[in-house]
Amino acid sequence: MTGTTVRRITVLGEEILRRECREAGPEFGTPELSRLIEDMFATLAVAEGAGLAANQVGVDLRLFIWDMEDEWGTRHRGHLLNPVLAPLPAARRRLAEEPEGCLSVPGPYMTVARPDLAVVHGRDRDGEPLTVEGHGYFARCLQHESDHLSGRLYVDRLSQRERKRALRAMEEQREGVFARRAAREEAWRAEGRTREGRTHT
Repeated sequence: MTGTTVRRITVLGEEILRRECREAGPEFGTPELSRLIEDMFATLAVAEGAGLAANQVGVDLRLFIWDMEDEWGTRHRGHLLNPVLAPLPAARRRLAEEPEGCLSVPGPYMTVARPDLAVVHGRDRDGEPLTVEGHGYFARCLQHESDHLSGRLYVDRLSQRERKRALRAMEEQREGVFARRAAREEAWRAEGRTREGRTHT
């Protein structure tokens, strides 16, 4: 944990969440990019999320990470830069309607229809080509984070009525969510200090 920072998560209404993020290029292979990725993993762990896009921590970059367990008990953990969702052949396209939430829309979960398969092409932190395929909950995560990098949130996929419900629920629940995150961040920092102390004894 030494040197890793839990970053503030941006919230619906902030302009950076509505922008098309810029392509990565000069960042590949740099310590700064590695630090950002590690900070994002720490932020995701404290927030108890499944995935996180760079603009959710205030960085204008086509990058997202994930660390989650799917419905079959398999853990998925990784990162992807400059992701592009591959179009699915009709024979492989099946919509699944499942509850979906977002760290930048603190609180509510709403039912969203998405394909239960996702194939995403992009690059790793060193600029090497990378393709990731997800099924079920993992596919939903890959699509959700890809949306973020285009300035889109899951509430944009809801009907007007459902979107209003989600926004009302967010206003009612956000302070409680923020308080829980703050408590987990303090516990995370305390654990880091403990580990640092043990390292030097």
